[in-house]
Amino acid sequence: MKAWPKYPVIYEINTWVWLGDLSRKYQRPVDLASVPEQEWEAIAAQGFDAVWFMGVWERSPAGIEISMRNPGLLDDFKRALPDFSSGDNVGSPYCVRRYVVDDHLGGGAKGLATARNTLAQRGIRLILDFVPNHVAPDHPWVNNHPEYFVQGNADDARNDPSSFIEAGGKVFACGRDPFFPAWPDVLQLNAFNGGLRGAAAATVNSIADQCDGVRCDMAMLMMSDIFQRTWGERAGATPAGEYWPELIGAVRAAHPGFIFMAEAYWDPEWELQQQLRDTMWRPDDRLSGETFERSGNDMRDAGLYVELGPWECHLFQVRAVV
Repeated sequence: MKAWPKYPVIYEINTWVWLGDLSRKYQRPVDLASVPEQEWEAIAAQGFDAVWFMGVWERSPAGIEISMRNPGLLDDFKRALPDFSSGDNVGSPYCVRRYVVDDHLGGGAKGLATARNTLAQRGIRLILDFVPNHVAPDHPWVNNHPEYFVQGNADDARNDPSSFIEAGGKVFACGRDPFFPAWPDVLQLNAFNGGLRGAAAATVNSIADQCDGVRCDMAMLMMSDIFQRTWGERAGATPAGEYWPELIGAVRAAHPGFIFMAEAYWDPEWELQQQLRDTMWRPDDRLSGETFERSGNDMRDAGLYVELGPWECHLFQVRAVV
């Protein structure tokens, strides 16, 4: 396949919704291995350089249970779907139980490989998700490696139950952005833990066996200065090296052409771009549907991407189908 273009256009597909729509359209179950050829041709005809299959990884029954007990989330569900029922809640794509293709999508790893090969035949690369900041409460690490997480104690869980929960006999901090309340259905990973960093690299290497790049959710939260400000002494000692260069080096040793697409907010793009050396993305509704023929300064002001430093990077437009 030819090299990544300087300005790739990436097509985001909400995988679960898309396959459901196709199943209704063709009146038969459609999984990643059985998407009709004309659907792939329709994507290719639009000139996309990559497809981002959002939400292919295994979702969390524990996360679903938590969300069904959360009045605020239930209100959100009912606003989006007035006739909402419990069966409509399939779980958050960013509450990952395991980095394996969710059984409900059908086809498993072989189905994903078939889809990737079908795209590659049309010169289109595949992007998948990586969520570095947190995992589901029923992720295997909770029992096998509790040291990978930011932990609390019984007092934390009692005094701040929206930010600390019990899982596997221990109390863990819920994942969070420092400017907002904690996400109640996920547990906070400790970016400063060396074992976690090694496990994260192994996880991304496994993902890299199945695709051409990852979209890194809330990537800025793993930067040392931000992580330390967010978690303070709960995080432990700040390591000498940053999370992202360490992880990327480990992955690129095995997958040299693999690309990291970083989501970032509140203006850490310059620093994070120096660490990733690839692609920056801050979603901005103002840019939806626009054709990006702007100067570098305009793009920087729009917050979509910054081409800085001595490395060639990528400006891209994400178009979404949901």
